[in-house]
Amino acid sequence: MKPLPISAETAKILSEKLQVPIEQIMHMPQHILMQKMMELSKEDSKKNED
Repeated sequence: MKPLPISAETAKILSEKLQVPIEQIMHMPQHILMQKMMELSKEDSKKNED
């Protein structure tokens, strides 16, 4: 599997938010990464509503 076409900076931010190693982010299937990003987005929007 090819690494995702995202920058190192983006991978670093995602790894911090998802609390997983950068290597795991880079080799994560794209559909799973998108799902996790949607979950983060929902959590952020809930925090902003409060």
